[in-house]
Amino acid sequence: MKYIHQLCIIFGVTFLGEFAHALIPLPIPASIYGLVFMLVFLQTGIIKLEWVNSAGNFLLDIMPVMFLPAAVGLINVWGEISSIAFALIAVTLAVNVIVMVVTGRMTQFVLKARSRAQITIKKEEVTYE
Repeated sequence: MKYIHQLCIIFGVTFLGEFAHALIPLPIPASIYGLVFMLVFLQTGIIKLEWVNSAGNFLLDIMPVMFLPAAVGLINVWGEISSIAFALIAVTLAVNVIVMVVTGRMTQFVLKARSRAQITIKKEEVTYE
């Protein structure tokens, strides 16, 4: 029963994203609206993390299974995309490398900023003592 309640909350926020997509004439997918709504609701405390945590973890666990229909769909259109397969693979690899580099750089930046902030806090603590 707990999972059903949590899934209803998640589906409700997803429906809100679909509703916003129908109302707002921007080329943004409804799923993005739903994710933004969920982020805002979690950050503001309108929805507590424990209200959706178990169902969210379940959905994350079965996520690879959700990609199987898309992979099978690629098999059905292979004749149409085989002529551009090399370009698709090259672009996919390039974008993955770019994402990894940007993520690594941002992580380094955040870790350095956090360590500088901790050093500043420690210096201030020593000064005030």
